[in-house]
Amino acid sequence: MADITIYTDGSARGNPGPGGYGVVMLSGPYRKELSAGYRLTTNNRMELLGVCVALEALKYDGSNVTLYSDSKYVVEAVNQRWVFGWERKGFAGKKNPDLWMRFLRVYRRHNVRFVWVKGHASTVENNRCDELAVAAALQPNLLEDTGYDG
Repeated sequence: MADITIYTDGSARGNPGPGGYGVVMLSGPYRKELSAGYRLTTNNRMELLGVCVALEALKYDGSNVTLYSDSKYVVEAVNQRWVFGWERKGFAGKKNPDLWMRFLRVYRRHNVRFVWVKGHASTVENNRCDELAVAAALQPNLLEDTGYDG
């Protein structure tokens, strides 16, 4: 099974406001891009949702994944292991528990290493994710982020 590289980004205008996520997945000669836009959401929700969707799109459990994100919210929560403490405490007082629980379910099916990258810098694929996220948020007929509690 080939190693998989994933780039993700999320964006929201107004925060809260219309938002979207963008994903670029690379494995050997294969490339897949994913994106979706939502009527009312936050930047952090879109950052985390992009990660969830990307990991859920993997075909095989046990995949070796390097995931690049410019979201310190997501990367540090995992790399500093905070999310596991939040989980033990039932996500009490934490934002986005629906997405963190979704994330943990799929995260545990794979071998994922998170790498933070500077946003809007020279990382070509991260910039592509940003383009996908922004374009998704500008589409007509945006989806409803049912987990956003405003």
